[in-house]
Amino acid sequence: MVVRRQCAALGPTGRPCRAAPLKDSRYCWVHSPERAKEAQEARRLGGLRRRRESAISSAFLFGSLTSVAGIRRILEIAVVDTLALDNDVARNRVLGSLAQAAMGLLEKGEMEERLTALEQTVQEQTQK
Repeated sequence: MVVRRQCAALGPTGRPCRAAPLKDSRYCWVHSPERAKEAQEARRLGGLRRRRESAISSAFLFGSLTSVAGIRRILEIAVVDTLALDNDVARNRVLGSLAQAAMGLLEKGEMEERLTALEQTVQEQTQK
């Protein structure tokens, strides 16, 4: 039977931290008193990243990559930014790659629309 070591710290709810402790320590990296300044800086940087991510998403009107519309928007942003670069071979390769991605997205979007229409037709016929 293998016994797994756990951090000795308790969370805000009173439950024990489930992270593994550092070697030769009772605490994990987050709760280790010797690493408190490093952990605080990591939390600060994480907060900055989340705020920056939110601001950028708002500025570019970008939602997420979980929908065809979201993926289409990120491709549009990439194409516009790439077109603004100097005309060279690398830029043209990127534009070709983005065009391929856009073609695949259009195909998938068209297939999704067709499938939705077929499902709707079948549902209407089964309800009769």
